Amino acid sequence: MSGDSGTRTLADGRPGYRLVRREDIDLTPGLPKHSLGLTTCRLVDGSLGSTHMALTLVSLVEGHVDEHLHSFETSFYVLEGEPVLVLEGRGVRLVPGACGALPVGTPHAFRCDGEARWIEMASPRPRIDGSDTFFLGPTPDAEAIPLDARDPRNHNLFLLREGEMDLELLKRAQAMGAPSVSGSMATAVLAYSGIAVKMLVDQRLDAQLHTMFMVDYQPGACANPHDHPFEESYYILEGEVDVVANGDRYTLRPGDAFWTGTGCVHAFYETQGRRVAWLETSAPGPPARHSYRHERDWSYLAERLEPDAGSSAT
Repeated sequence: MSGDSGTRTLADGRPGYRLVRREDIDLTPGLPKHSLGLTTCRLVDGSLGSTHMALTLVSLVEGHVDEHLHSFETSFYVLEGEPVLVLEGRGVRLVPGACGALPVGTPHAFRCDGEARWIEMASPRPRIDGSDTFFLGPTPDAEAIPLDARDPRNHNLFLLREGEMDLELLKRAQAMGAPSVSGSMATAVLAYSGIAVKMLVDQRLDAQLHTMFMVDYQPGACANPHDHPFEESYYILEGEVDVVANGDRYTLRPGDAFWTGTGCVHAFYETQGRRVAWLETSAPGPPARHSYRHERDWSYLAERLEPDAGSSAT
């Protein structure tokens, strides 16, 4: 492994952040008794520092994963290829940009005629002994139909299409027959400080325990130092971005993964003058209020509370 990859601790000895370089990712056979052509690499989990999540890079080549369910919640985002997801008996052919929630106790399976890769998120973190995964039988031979995100039967699934994070395109009215989901506040893009955020998986898709979203940085964008009452993971898809965590600085590139624990002060800076995109997850799901604690705001308060320079106590 490179000198960068690994988990670092905070001053109190608790896990603070984790960096995994692309070149250190090693895919190994997964679920040998219940799959064919499946390899995985666990990027984040309990043994690597996390309390609330597991993040896995998954590859499926001309194979399948038997039908199963979990006592934890999972989600996925397709990076490459066209895997078939069999969800509660219905076969759906996925494409890059397809994502979805697999709620607790939901039977599902995967199969693939070619080669596919996806990121898989789980919350709470799976048990080491696998006792929270239950196999039901062989992969169902259900007919695979293309993912139609407008079909209400696909209420656990979503497809992020090209241009759906382009703020200029979103300013225009949507045609009635447009091949996207109906526009609403639930599918909106949040923009601030040169950053665009598109929610992919949350309660809208029946995910109760975590969220998954796409982050897009414009040239020069930044998120100043802050922390959260939850954990986050980041999988870089495009461009380069500098991350500062617990005072340490790294440049993240496509294929790198990063994780921050609760209380880890972190910040992101685009310094190359180019666009950056990454897939981000949070667990547990962010609260309605106080999901961010910005260092600059509390430093400002501390300055306001300091006695005036040169004044003396009476």
